[in-house]
Amino acid sequence: MAKYRGQLPQLSGPHSGVMFLTDSGLETDLIFNKGFDLPEFAAFPLLDDEEGRRALSDYYRAHAALARKHGMGFVLESPTWRANPEYGPKVGYEGEKLAAANRAAIALMAEIRDVFETPGSPMVISGQVGPRGDGYQPGALMTADEAEDYHSVQINMFRDSEADMVTALTLNYADEAIGYVRAAGAAGIPAVVAFTVETDGRLPTGQSLGEAITEVDEATNAADGGGPAYYMINCAHPTHFAAVLDGEAPWASRIMGLRPNASKMSHAELDNAEELDDGNPEELAREVVELMRRLGSIKVIGGCCGTDLRHISAISAAIGATTDE
Repeated sequence: MAKYRGQLPQLSGPHSGVMFLTDSGLETDLIFNKGFDLPEFAAFPLLDDEEGRRALSDYYRAHAALARKHGMGFVLESPTWRANPEYGPKVGYEGEKLAAANRAAIALMAEIRDVFETPGSPMVISGQVGPRGDGYQPGALMTADEAEDYHSVQINMFRDSEADMVTALTLNYADEAIGYVRAAGAAGIPAVVAFTVETDGRLPTGQSLGEAITEVDEATNAADGGGPAYYMINCAHPTHFAAVLDGEAPWASRIMGLRPNASKMSHAELDNAEELDDGNPEELAREVVELMRRLGSIKVIGGCCGTDLRHISAISAAIGATTDE
């Protein structure tokens, strides 16, 4: 059923030289720009509401159309960051109802791909996974084995769907990432790990980004073909992590995606903010392009908290201008 599960086009094949966009800050866009109430920051319940489903569809369609316009690929990240065993029950979803919500989210992504994908703009469907705890706080830490058991529940909901891959956004410690990758491997689905960092470029646990990536790769046998398909950084502004990205370090080449925040505020400041800080889309685009120049491995670009279509439009235009140089 999954079109690209055997070969992700952003990694190999005829489209491996194509840049891929993904979406922006779905939840903050829905709350602050569209006026939706999202208890527990969960967007997936909107699938059960006509107005909500239309808002989700419009959001993804606008981003997919942008990728097609610029001749870029697109990663359709399902709105399932909170559709997991920890947060699902808090908003009234568990058991088969939760599984059905995850499947419905992937089905919506497939509908959008059917409309917007072209030979020049391949569109990959990703089942989005979130952390068990707060994305900003490590909280109650799991062992890798506990994390594998926990994440296998949601990942197995994606296993027989059209999801080509899974992406865990806003992970903040290595053991959870290890367990998640092992669960995806057991389900036969390529996995992407997106770590978040604080203003010093380190994970919320204090571990360096390079140490975390190295630890996960070693624990999941990445050298022998296991491990994450690649890594991303999300939910942090480029100024928070640019200084720690060593383009010469082997671990840095494993970072292939960026989903930055619009705001330069810290996680603590964002948690306490009553208004959305949407930053400066053009400035963010310039900073993203500079990071792409420095690393050389970046293939997937999107946004996180505070970003919306304006930011992704500015970034895609800046990438296009750089390509034309």
